[in-house]
Amino acid sequence: MALKATIYKAELQIADMDRGYYGDHALTIARHPSETDERMMVRLLAFALFADPALAFGKGLCVDDEPDLWQRDLTGAIERWIDVGQPDEKWIRKACGRADEVVVVSYGRAADIWWSGVRDKLGRQDKLVVLNLPPEAAPDLARLTERSMRLQFTIQDSHVWVTNGRDTVQVEPQVLMARGRR
Repeated sequence: MALKATIYKAELQIADMDRGYYGDHALTIARHPSETDERMMVRLLAFALFADPALAFGKGLCVDDEPDLWQRDLTGAIERWIDVGQPDEKWIRKACGRADEVVVVSYGRAADIWWSGVRDKLGRQDKLVVLNLPPEAAPDLARLTERSMRLQFTIQDSHVWVTNGRDTVQVEPQVLMARGRR
């Protein structure tokens, strides 16, 4: 018998002073049996960093041709494609051919090794943004995980503060690659 996804509910209050975006989002997140709390919480962080009413979760780890998050316009064209982790460079190039903007949010102890292996191969991808989280960010975010979460995200000067009312995690994503420049 196959294991089923675990369902999480998250109410996000996002105050992004950098983009001038302020919004509340009630999300339902399906966590694949092979997904860790760390990865799921990085997906929530990615949602907060690029929050938009049209941003939605993809079908997850079990579907090969969808990102972790994506934003589509009213015609169905992909405006933003977001993956977390260390995706294969061929996968990233394919995503750059399908979307107006591709964002990779890398995390974990192997992120630096992954980036040094793919950086030169992705140098010509002018639609690509690569962010790297400090090694302690994902484990710290995972400690905020609950089946029903209320999280506040405050983003200012490229710093992110995430709180559940009891604990606060600060994350400073490092920009490894910005659109149009390495």
